[in-house]
Amino acid sequence: MSETATVRFNAAELALLNELAAEFGGRSTAIKQGLRLLAQERRRQLALRSFMAEWAEHSGPPDPDGVAAMRERYFADS
Repeated sequence: MSETATVRFNAAELALLNELAAEFGGRSTAIKQGLRLLAQERRRQLALRSFMAEWAEHSGPPDPDGVAAMRERYFADS
């Protein structure tokens, strides 16, 4: 089953959509891909939240200094 939705864009959003449309083969495809990516990100966030809650339940909250060290080691700009 296929449905149609109306989405209102402001000028900046429309410019972004047009930019993505060129890469993804059209506006509709770009919007669909954006929804898929948003859903994937949301699932990752929920999984991480669940993992962290389980971690805290079994091992206590993460050590802030350890988290800062990992952030620096793995995510700092080179």
